[in-house]
Amino acid sequence: MFLLWGKHINKYYLKYLIFFLVGLASLITVDWFQLELPEVLGSIVQYLKDHGTIDLTSPFFHDTMIHVIYLAFILLGGRVLWRLSLLFASKKIEAHMRHEIYLKAEALDVTYYHSHKIGNIMSWATNDLDTLEEFLGWGTLMMVDGIFLTSFAIVKMFVLTPSLGLISLLPIALIALVGALCSGAMSNRWRLRQEANDALYDFSQESFTGIRVIKAFVKEKQQIHEFRKIAKKSKDFDVKFVFVSTLFDVLIEIVIAVIVSIILGFGGWFVYAAITGNPVVIFDRPIIIQPGELVTFIGYFFSLIWPMIALGQVVTGFSKARASYHRIANFLDVPIDIVDSESAIDVDIKGNISFNHFSFTYPNTSKEVLHDITLEIKRGQQIGIVGTIGSGKTTLVNSLLHLYNINPHQVFIDGADISEIKVACLRGGVAIAPQDNFLFAGSILDNVALTDEEYDLDKVNKACDDADISKDIKDFKDGVNTLIAEGGVTVSGGQKQRISLARAIFKDSPILILDDVVSAVDIKTEENILHNIKENRADKTTLIVASRVSTVMHMDKIIVLNKGRLEAFDTPQNLLKCSETFKTMSLLQQFSVKKGDK
Repeated sequence: MFLLWGKHINKYYLKYLIFFLVGLASLITVDWFQLELPEVLGSIVQYLKDHGTIDLTSPFFHDTMIHVIYLAFILLGGRVLWRLSLLFASKKIEAHMRHEIYLKAEALDVTYYHSHKIGNIMSWATNDLDTLEEFLGWGTLMMVDGIFLTSFAIVKMFVLTPSLGLISLLPIALIALVGALCSGAMSNRWRLRQEANDALYDFSQESFTGIRVIKAFVKEKQQIHEFRKIAKKSKDFDVKFVFVSTLFDVLIEIVIAVIVSIILGFGGWFVYAAITGNPVVIFDRPIIIQPGELVTFIGYFFSLIWPMIALGQVVTGFSKARASYHRIANFLDVPIDIVDSESAIDVDIKGNISFNHFSFTYPNTSKEVLHDITLEIKRGQQIGIVGTIGSGKTTLVNSLLHLYNINPHQVFIDGADISEIKVACLRGGVAIAPQDNFLFAGSILDNVALTDEEYDLDKVNKACDDADISKDIKDFKDGVNTLIAEGGVTVSGGQKQRISLARAIFKDSPILILDDVVSAVDIKTEENILHNIKENRADKTTLIVASRVSTVMHMDKIIVLNKGRLEAFDTPQNLLKCSETFKTMSLLQQFSVKKGDK
């Protein structure tokens, strides 16, 4: 039996059981009644043989027409009903599973995306789900139709004439055997075909995301060449799958043609022999078949042609769906590392932060990025974070968002271990303008008010003022309703940074993290932004990661990192005396400014 079973799909069979039952009941009803049509045709042929003509006023003609009309209504109603029921259920299951994939993709931690490409997930949520939906709808139809219509027809064929029934049964068994042999080969080839298609998705997604770089470095021809190679590999796997699938379909067509020839040959011989008075004798039993019975039998057999063809499509569809389901299930089974523990708590976050001998190593690596960091930040303080490239500045602030699992009892917010704070509560109390800022396709207003569906326009304008982006917005034709392309490619680097900053300020969280968000603006704009933040966040904690010492010179305290270690944590004035790294960065910046003045 070609059925898909698995924990990610079984629950939907139960959820939409009533639709499957109604659809299958109406389908089986159609299968039963449609076999009355060959009987009607056979009775007409037999009537013509016995009477030579049909009197249109005869009771036979009247009864036959009434029979045909009510059969037409039953078949019409049944076919409409099973289509509405089965296809509705399959579409709903597809929608639910696509929603599951999306939620899973959201829930997975960032570690997963370090080793897996977005194109894979896109392929699972489109190609594989489409394959699954097609089998759940049309595949279920063809499988049930094939089982019941074949069973009904074979029983009627044997009741009508056992000899011809036995002759036609053997090739049908051959089709089932060939289908079982081909199923494994097709499933494996479909899996390879889908994996090659994943690579095509990955390459396309990456190319379109980096289209400006490709154009800037005149790499269009190279990308086209690479795309051609990947597309050819995908095509080759597709051709291999289609070859096996087509071979199976051809074998079925050949078997059907052979069966039809056998039935017509033997059936015609049996009828002719019976009419001439010399019936064929097999096992001492004469075989007497009337012309009407032969026509009815042929009608029964032609009713079997669709199920036999459907059997090939079921084998192909099941092979594809099974491979696609396994790919989807493997993704849905990926464990989620960042989850709330059973003892997780909600915390009214105020902004006190402390690191207690905090060390961190990224998953799947052995190099320690941060080592033995111990410091305490009080609510309302404005803290700068500086250090050499690769010293762990971004890693330190990201630890406050619980993006990675960290050792317990090392990072605390308001006295609570962040590993024991509910993730939603923790991230709700922290706002961040990341180093790799990202703007969504939509208006500036949508991007700034991202965290609040029922936003206050005055609050949006205030956030834009604090981020010093209001003047730029006023120059746009549509103001805050100006549409930006995905990734913010239609605005400048500085504008993109400040819109991202405005989004973080708008959230108005007790803790604000700014990860090098003023690197693309001029000194005057930077001063305005820092002044606004200092004025408006006097009672809230602010952490500013900076590559320029001047950015953090007016902070309450500055964290200085050097090769993952805490070199110093003090006021800017004291750091000039006690921190070699801070002193060197300050001197280099002064030298750079003086050189620029010359």
